[in-house]
Amino acid sequence: MTGHKTLAEWLSWQESLHATAIDMGLARVERVRSAMNLQPSCPVVMVAGTNGKGSVCAMLSAMLRCAGFKVGTYTSPHILRYNERIAIDLAPASDERIVASFEAIDAARGDTSLTYFEFGTLAAVHSFVAEKVDVIVLEVGLGGRLDAVNIFEPDVSVVVSVDIDHQAILGDNREDIGFEKAGIFRAGKPALCADPNPPRRLIEHARAIGADLKLYGPDFGYQRMDNQWSFHMGDAHRHALPLPALRGGYQMINASAALAALECLKPRLPVSLGAVKRGLLEVEWPGRFQVLPGRPAVVLDVGHNPHAVKAMTASLKQLPFARNRLAVFSMLEDKDLEQVAFLAREEFDAWFVGGLDMPRGQSGERIAARLAEMGIARVQSFATVAQAWSAALSQAEESDRIVVFGSFHTVAEVMEARQHPA
Repeated sequence: MTGHKTLAEWLSWQESLHATAIDMGLARVERVRSAMNLQPSCPVVMVAGTNGKGSVCAMLSAMLRCAGFKVGTYTSPHILRYNERIAIDLAPASDERIVASFEAIDAARGDTSLTYFEFGTLAAVHSFVAEKVDVIVLEVGLGGRLDAVNIFEPDVSVVVSVDIDHQAILGDNREDIGFEKAGIFRAGKPALCADPNPPRRLIEHARAIGADLKLYGPDFGYQRMDNQWSFHMGDAHRHALPLPALRGGYQMINASAALAALECLKPRLPVSLGAVKRGLLEVEWPGRFQVLPGRPAVVLDVGHNPHAVKAMTASLKQLPFARNRLAVFSMLEDKDLEQVAFLAREEFDAWFVGGLDMPRGQSGERIAARLAEMGIARVQSFATVAQAWSAALSQAEESDRIVVFGSFHTVAEVMEARQHPA
């Protein structure tokens, strides 16, 4: 590529390089990986799941970092800056580091076309190898079996949860989706599933390839005792653990999955109890049921499918009383808005909906009309999410609560508006 030097220019170019934004399959990206001879020598953890995979990556990375290991963490999508996707020791990689990896990929790919996500996946691992990290944590983007991340060889694979999302690509039932996610399992390697109801096809695939399958419940889990908890996996136990800094009751299973992965890594990457405790207390993962300080209460949640919103509403019920409960809401066109709104409808007294001006976005008027068709009252529509946020904030009193949810883009626009108020 010539004439594209800044990170922003590289990303803009990548968006138009390939014919489609999502092109499931490993042949093209594996061809480039092979040309680059890109294969990490350090341990690799691969994490998939409908929801919770980012939280598991964040907790696992925090605990490993507290143990003194240099950690490379790849997650997606980002909220405000692309650099968030490629973190080294929990800090976003610099523009210069990412651009150097993009240049190496472009030099090696020849006439092979790559998607935006495939470029980013290769850049993340190239950056981690260049920075000589001790361990790599990779979050699967979509599914597992055909996701670009799956060209690398994991030492431990984790499927956090299996539910309905991306039906057009992964299937419209948990069995088919579970099989796709089980594609990250490897023969003879630890394969963890933290879903309390693991799909039969996931279990069958793990057994068919000879993976060392460990299930939440029979093989690992936790016990909660007031404001602390304990983890167990076989003969291994971790007692008197602090509750994770990440909010939401579902984070206990996510934390258990992260600790189970640590247990599998122990021969190569031993992590002390003290490092586990510090990691759980210090972990940060913005936008995942993030309760902001101050009044009125504000909750940011990137939940955008029924499984995530069900967890969000359960967590909202645990928060202190709010006189008026306001939603700032927007969703992409291809998501299940009706089911999400149905699950969340009892948690809000008023809805402030904004449009998302992007591919697959929809207008605030369109969303408001769909909510009205469901019988949801007190809905106001705005051209943008930022305008919806501003209106909710201006009407909220100190005893109220505002919840921003429905999409990564929804949360991102509110974060941006909070940083740069009009």
